[in-house]
Amino acid sequence: MKTVNCIKYGPDQEVIPYTPYSGELGERILKNISFKFWQEWMRVQTMIINENHFSPIDPEHRAIIEKKMVEFLFEGLENKPEGYTPENEA
Repeated sequence: MKTVNCIKYGPDQEVIPYTPYSGELGERILKNISFKFWQEWMRVQTMIINENHFSPIDPEHRAIIEKKMVEFLFEGLENKPEGYTPENEA
C-alpha cells in the first residue's frame, strides 16, 4: 500500500487513490493529504454546498469552495457553514 505523510494524521497514512483536484493544488493535496483526511473534507464540502445552495459548476461558487478547501486542508480552519448545528446538538 502506498502511504503519505499526512499533515493532519502523520506518516504512513493511506494515499488518495485518485487525482483529487486538478493542477498544482491537486499535486499538493496528493503529497500532503491522506485519504482519511480527504474524506473528511468531502463531508465538509458537501455541507458547504448544501447549506449555501452552491453550484459546483458556477465559477464564483467553485472559487469559494476551493478557498474553503485550502483553509480546511492546509490552514486548519473547520469551515462549517454559518449557522450549521449538528443534529445531535440541535
